Amino acid sequence: MPAAKSPAPRAAKTVTKTAAKTATTSTAKPAATALAKAPAKPAAKATPRPSAKAAPAPTGDAASSLIDARIEELGDWRGKVLAKVRALMHEALPDVVEEWKWAVPVWAHNGHLCTGEVYKQAVKLTFPKGAKVEDPAGLFNASLEGNARRAIDIREGEAINEQALKALFRAAAALNPPKKTKAVKA
Repeated sequence: MPAAKSPAPRAAKTVTKTAAKTATTSTAKPAATALAKAPAKPAAKATPRPSAKAAPAPTGDAASSLIDARIEELGDWRGKVLAKVRALMHEALPDVVEEWKWAVPVWAHNGHLCTGEVYKQAVKLTFPKGAKVEDPAGLFNASLEGNARRAIDIREGEAINEQALKALFRAAAALNPPKKTKAVKA
């Protein structure tokens, strides 16, 4: 009976061939050689970054002046709509605070109520908490898919439902409860 071939020598032979192949085909250079030939990179200069706390946004008279200037600058139907919305906001909430953030008017009442962005085709009122605001008149017609914001796009020639919009402003303000003040120790 012929002797059976042993699998061990074959496996050893394969390992030896693989090791030999790796040793002869390797193009890796020793680390010291690779580092010595690499050109030195100049040290990166630190660029100043804006601080995390930006300058406070203009409020009160400064913001009102910027809003006035924006309305005047527009000089078309969009300026008239923005002025009308602003007047309705003040009728609905006489103590509303006007701010100027992100280069747009912002109205606040114990927190943001809405922004008044102006685009070529529409004046957009964006309510950051609009998804929580009751809108029985169905004024919200943009940004309806999100969980937080809602918006109203007012296009040229569209009538504004003044009573419904003022009610919406009041409902949005109701979502911003008065801020608690800390008692000062005497």
